[in-house]
Amino acid sequence: MLALRTVTYCTENEETPQCGALHPRGDVVKARSQKDFVSGLMFTAVGIAFAVGATNFDIGGAARMGPGYFPLLLGILLAVLGVIVTIQSFGRGVANEEIGAFAWRPLVYILGGNLAFGVLLVGVPALGIPAFGLIVALYALVLIVGYARPGHRIKESIVLATILAVGSYGAFVYALNLQFPVLPWFLSA
Repeated sequence: MLALRTVTYCTENEETPQCGALHPRGDVVKARSQKDFVSGLMFTAVGIAFAVGATNFDIGGAARMGPGYFPLLLGILLAVLGVIVTIQSFGRGVANEEIGAFAWRPLVYILGGNLAFGVLLVGVPALGIPAFGLIVALYALVLIVGYARPGHRIKESIVLATILAVGSYGAFVYALNLQFPVLPWFLSA
């Protein structure tokens, strides 16, 4: 019969049946940092999901990469990093470092900013929303996501959005010559 080790979150001086010197099936494994442990598991799960999803595309090889090659490598890399973070959570960090309350504000603003970026970049023809282009979408993204941080400063967000817009235009439109709307529909010819 396979004896599994149990993962328990214990402080160093805690003496309970779960945190005693010996567990009925072996030594107690103590994750010193809950944040690192949960983060590592999440990275591993997302990495595996991306790697498995990438197998639906042609992988190819290093010389002739297919569309699934890069996502597969990134998924594997993320899963490996997740395993490393999970393993390291058992040996470093503050003992019994709590995860804390769920941060709803950053979640709402970050998801909302990304949704606004997608809608403004290409529009939603089914709902009659026209494309506003890359520049407007980037400004909306940076301004909305900036509110996820307490003490948000609008001037910093505008400067960041300007730098990001110039860099994105240079990289995607000028250098790579990608075809997508840059300006709002009423300004483009």
